[in-house]
Amino acid sequence: MFTGIIEAVGTVSDLHREGDNLHITIRSAISSSLRVDQSVAHDGVCLTVIKTDDNRHTVTAVRETLAKTTLGAWKAGHLVNLERCMPADGRFDGHIVQGHVDDTAICHSVTDDNGSWIYRFQYRASPRSLIVEKGSVCINGISLTAFDVTDEAFSVAVIPYTYRHTNICKVRPGDAVNIEYDILGKYIARVMELRK
Repeated sequence: MFTGIIEAVGTVSDLHREGDNLHITIRSAISSSLRVDQSVAHDGVCLTVIKTDDNRHTVTAVRETLAKTTLGAWKAGHLVNLERCMPADGRFDGHIVQGHVDDTAICHSVTDDNGSWIYRFQYRASPRSLIVEKGSVCINGISLTAFDVTDEAFSVAVIPYTYRHTNICKVRPGDAVNIEYDILGKYIARVMELRK
């Protein structure tokens, strides 16, 4: 389980295809402290560390992950938001994030809001019942608050610290991002569906 509070931004240094799998090597400030079999969120996608080497670590993305996320489009030099799993005695500074990306969304606009930034994202398929006004949403692994929610899109506000310490500063209109809806909303929606 994660919280959507980014620990470090890594850089993709190598990509290697093996069948339908993609092995991704990332250089980061936390790579040297990782161990094999550890789960780490990469732009919100929970992946297992399969190798560590100095200040680099390697993970593997399978076909399903590549189809549902932005990982299949990554290239060397891509900046990646990283978060290790929350320890049992850790603080809950964000919200419950599983690292199970639901879909991708497309950035519609980025607006400088006099010291912060407003990002507008469009859904690929409307999940209207899964995102609510002032509710939590995870974008590229970042815990953010949704507002101006419609059937087609939603907005988030990004403060300067988050802008400077995550890869959201690189997101431009037309770019795809990974999106994970609040797990509480997903469970409630499922219960309501079963009651119909």
